[in-house]
Amino acid sequence: MPREAAAEPLPPTSRSVEPEVGSLAQTITTSLEDAKAEDIVSIDLRGKTTLADLMVIATGRSNVHVGAIADRLLKAFKAGGLAAPRIEGLPHGDWVLLDANDAIVHIFRPEVRKFYNLEKMWGADRPGEKRPAKAS
Repeated sequence: MPREAAAEPLPPTSRSVEPEVGSLAQTITTSLEDAKAEDIVSIDLRGKTTLADLMVIATGRSNVHVGAIADRLLKAFKAGGLAAPRIEGLPHGDWVLLDANDAIVHIFRPEVRKFYNLEKMWGADRPGEKRPAKAS
């Protein structure tokens, strides 16, 4: 029997990752808003680290609220057909971390968020970088 020729591999596609990150960011933001998370901040990490492209920080009013926000976000990922994020801190509810590869979500109780102040750490310029001056 003659062997059939192997199928030619498909050429690589050139597509931007940005629409995927945008869709992921929209899913995260919508879920956080629906769960009544407070003080939602998104930090663009592209060019700052290889950990992720986006960091989202939000606050829940209590341990129970933090857990409920995280649970709702997990359900949003599942409903959107997204891979389930790795999750840390859910049993305690002081600080829950969801690692969704391209996005990292931190959900804090207010005093824990204030203590760690991640916005200052990750939102600040790296040495040698300057933000554009604001017009007066």
